[in-house]
Amino acid sequence: MITFFVSILVLIGGYFIYGRLVERIFGVERDRQTPAYTHTDGIDYVPMGWWRIFLIQFLNIAGLGPIFGAVMGAIYGPAAFLWIVLGTIFGGAVHDYCSGMLSVRNNGMSLPEIVGKYMGTGFKQFMRIFTVLLMVLVGAVFVAGPAKLLAGMTANHIGFTVWCIIVFIYYIVATLLPIDKIIGKIYPVFGFAMLFMAGGIGGSLIWTGAPVPEITFQNLRNMHSDPVTYPLFPMLFISIACGAISGFHATQSPLMARCLKNERYGRRVFYGAMTAEGIVALIWAAAAMSFFGGVGELQSALSGYDNNAAGAVNEIAHSWLGKIGGLLAIIGVIVAPVTSGDTAFRSARLIVSDFIRYSQREISHRIFISIPLFVLALVILQINFDVIWRYFAWSNQTLATATLWTITVYLVRENKFYWITLIPALFMTMVISTYIMVAPEGFHLSANVGYWIGTFCTATVCVVFFRWMHRKQRFL
Repeated sequence: MITFFVSILVLIGGYFIYGRLVERIFGVERDRQTPAYTHTDGIDYVPMGWWRIFLIQFLNIAGLGPIFGAVMGAIYGPAAFLWIVLGTIFGGAVHDYCSGMLSVRNNGMSLPEIVGKYMGTGFKQFMRIFTVLLMVLVGAVFVAGPAKLLAGMTANHIGFTVWCIIVFIYYIVATLLPIDKIIGKIYPVFGFAMLFMAGGIGGSLIWTGAPVPEITFQNLRNMHSDPVTYPLFPMLFISIACGAISGFHATQSPLMARCLKNERYGRRVFYGAMTAEGIVALIWAAAAMSFFGGVGELQSALSGYDNNAAGAVNEIAHSWLGKIGGLLAIIGVIVAPVTSGDTAFRSARLIVSDFIRYSQREISHRIFISIPLFVLALVILQINFDVIWRYFAWSNQTLATATLWTITVYLVRENKFYWITLIPALFMTMVISTYIMVAPEGFHLSANVGYWIGTFCTATVCVVFFRWMHRKQRFL
């Protein structure tokens, strides 16, 4: 269990040491008024305390990610620990902090508008469409997942379709109401419950002396039962997204950027929430590897649940935490994704409203934008859930890559130390380009061919970036 303890300490240390370095590079202006005050509207721009925003941000970005993703990523072995720790500190937390602070600096601007400001109009138009579709995709995923679990619990009374309708009704209400009515009041409680659940699982790991695998030279290999079809790189880095780096987070950060009272709280909210999510993912990855007796046994258990992590999560929670664990498991696998789903639709509404410059003060305006989004989600729900999830995972990491490149360009323009995002941007470019080449839902090429193509794509993007930077410096 030494690896587990060291990983937790490194994550916490990363927040205080590297997080402070990133904050210093970005440059906090404590006296600058935030959008919560300059654009107060009582709907989306509402000043709130940093601790409340932290819990909402954590719940929004978490959803199923740090639990389900970590459990599914654990089948690759202890290499998952390295990705969670290093990905969180140098990738995800930097991505979340900088994207959130860029929104604060730009009047709470949504992600596509930020991308357009620094990357150009053409890229902005693409990002508007891509991001809205991803948000609707997230909403659809987080309707189907909880509805399936709820239908299983009420099989004799309420079916899947009825639960979908109930969840959709909630989404509509939560999306249209001012942010401080439901999200601001209830979500901090759910966010605390998720942290409490993770703490309970972590405590059970220690109390039971669970045999958590250590990181050794022998263990740093692909432990997947089908390593040819699912190579460690890049599959692991797509499987564990929200516990390391996720583009979805950059769409949620503007929601909280519109409520932040002072820039000095940015690190606590954005970098801090991602660090907390990394710790949650680390706990669940360790629990999954040890509870069933090992990585191989975990894969057998998941096969028994039709590769649905929900079954494994419920079994672990009930066995280690008893009745309380059962209640917390419901919050973790049902309530959490529902809350992420409704904020996804809220983000989509704000992105569209920013695009068409349509005020959201009137509820009729909010309804006008929201209805097409919900209709599109209903259409997507007719597609097989497994297919939706696989393409969502890749799209999510593609969005993270685009966001990292946007932040890098911003740092170059501001003459700041851009390497803190350039290196993660290059790495994620390699991940997404290789994945689409080798994944079963992609071109399904051999790993070697995929690596060559991924390397070529990454090198090309790198050359384009440095040529652009060289021209900019010559111009200046």
